[in-house]
Amino acid sequence: MFATIKQIFSPKNKDIQKRILFTLLVLLIFKLGTSITVPGTEAITKDLGFLELWNAMSGGALESFSIFALGVGPYINASIITQLLQMDIIPYFSDLKNQGAVGRRKINEITRYIGIAIAFIQGYVFSFAIYGQSGGAMEYLRIAVILTAGTAFLLWLGDQVTQKGVGNGVSLIIMSGIVANLPNMFLSAFSVFVDISTWQSTIIGLLLFALFVFIYIIIIVGVIFIDKAERRLPIQYSNRTTGAYGGEQTYIPIRLNSAGVMPVIFASVLISIPSAIANFVKSTSFTNFVNNYLVYTKPVGFIIYVILIFLFAYFYTFMQINPKELSKNLKKNGGYMPGIKPGKETENYISNVLKKLTVVGALFLVILAALPIMCTLIPNIPSNVTVGGTGLLIVVGVALETCNQIENQLVSRSYSRSYK
Repeated sequence: MFATIKQIFSPKNKDIQKRILFTLLVLLIFKLGTSITVPGTEAITKDLGFLELWNAMSGGALESFSIFALGVGPYINASIITQLLQMDIIPYFSDLKNQGAVGRRKINEITRYIGIAIAFIQGYVFSFAIYGQSGGAMEYLRIAVILTAGTAFLLWLGDQVTQKGVGNGVSLIIMSGIVANLPNMFLSAFSVFVDISTWQSTIIGLLLFALFVFIYIIIIVGVIFIDKAERRLPIQYSNRTTGAYGGEQTYIPIRLNSAGVMPVIFASVLISIPSAIANFVKSTSFTNFVNNYLVYTKPVGFIIYVILIFLFAYFYTFMQINPKELSKNLKKNGGYMPGIKPGKETENYISNVLKKLTVVGALFLVILAALPIMCTLIPNIPSNVTVGGTGLLIVVGVALETCNQIENQLVSRSYSRSYK
């Protein structure tokens, strides 16, 4: 790690330094934008409820109802839609998926158009749901256009980071929004745990705060371990010899948590739909039913939440890794798994491995998603003081991905210099 940092600040790698500075500049622009409130509106003072996750991903922009209130959430929703459409639902999208780089560029373009349309709809719905019927249709339309423009600008900034900076621009914007809330969280935790009225309470409070920080660090280490954990399936090729490759074993790496954070996001969105409907229906009986049974802070709602996470974990894992397609490609390239017949038997073996890994990965997601809910049960703890959660998984995943990209760029430059 320290060697990598030393390489980054080496005079030979000024281009990487410029890329990092450009990325930081873009993230600073994003943070400044979250403090610019939509003209004619004010910050939201009421409880956001099911929109807390959205607010965290936008760096608190939704709570302040800034021009970036929607963040890049509409683009994420659009990406989910296009991924689903590629699963042989619409032949056009399936054909684009098989066209390589050209098809991916076209899918990305369509995703952005869908994302802008979703942003406009969400902007109109948010303005109506949050500010009620105090304004007219044109006022809501004006707010929706401003919020849509904010999302479009963030997507453009994300593209600039991807092309001229380091890492995936959209992912870094989401990560920076979550990280921006961490200082306030630790300050709130410090004010809750540390009581300076007497020296005994001060020492006990400092010890409790230190324990809180230690638990947070332990959870981060656990998230990194799970994120990097993988099952390696050995592969041999009939037209290659082991000796020709220095005795190295070829394998297919399958991550323990192949679905990433998407199952939690899917489950959160789905379980929040009844709450969103309750805000529009304004029915006391329906609202009470939702608050008692369909909110994940309640026992029944939490069980439903856990079931949804497991279902979406299986769904998204098998959408990302298709055993039938993987087995077919192996057979086409003359590859096979030792002791397993190519074709259907290989497909079944990969499916069984995925099912077992997904159980462990989904269980990890459930624990991580349950930790913030458990924190809300502790008395006198502010709502912004939590451990674990979806946000932490996103931050760790994006940080590791960005670090890997920087290391790969450094390695490629060192190889290119050695061959000159």
